[in-house]
Amino acid sequence: MVVPCRNEAANIRAVIDGIVHSMTPVGPFEIIVVDDGSDDGMADLLDAALREIPMLRVLRHDRPAGQSAAIHSGVLAARHGLICTLDGDGQNPPEELARLVVPFTEPGADSLGLVAGQRVGRKDTLARKLASRFANGLRSMILRDGTRDTGCGLKCFRREAFLALPYFDHMHRYLPALFARDGWEIAHVDVTHRPRGGGRSHYSNLQRGIVGLFDLMGVAWLLRRRKKARSTEISRPKAEAPESNR
Repeated sequence: MVVPCRNEAANIRAVIDGIVHSMTPVGPFEIIVVDDGSDDGMADLLDAALREIPMLRVLRHDRPAGQSAAIHSGVLAARHGLICTLDGDGQNPPEELARLVVPFTEPGADSLGLVAGQRVGRKDTLARKLASRFANGLRSMILRDGTRDTGCGLKCFRREAFLALPYFDHMHRYLPALFARDGWEIAHVDVTHRPRGGGRSHYSNLQRGIVGLFDLMGVAWLLRRRKKARSTEISRPKAEAPESNR
């Protein structure tokens, strides 16, 4: 589990405890919280949690670098081939994580690269929901990525496939299009959504809109120049035994 967060002192412990409660019955896992330069006392809470939760790891950026940078740092540090992400603000219910993992365990999942959560019943302000609906509609029309809601933090993907993607700021909002660009199949799972437990969002609708427009043009350019195939190494044939040994 990779949890990118900044200044989420009011929410992060509940998120960590929720992951532990939800994932312990599923199997072995690790939680990597990436503190993106927080200054609200969250670091002290994470230090305390490290002493209590053996599967918890904490990475700290020396300055705020953004959500995509935090996710990238967490994936690089991860020890497992399958990565789940969720936001540190508590709006992504940890109990949804197991549902994202299941498609990777089913027959024929070798070509599956990403399972993306799509929020239903969003608990955001009307202005944020309208802005998100417009942005998602524009993105879907241009990129044709077949995804209703790329802003959802709940995702599960193959680590090596993610690290092979072109890295840029805000790339986390375009993962379905980028995974499809590299030839991977994408699956979607409807997930629930919660109100923010405390603190405040670090983005305004205007900031998202301006940055998103430039990102969208850049991703559209990347898709037009996508790779045409993925390579697979062929195993060397075993040498036949000498005639005398037959």
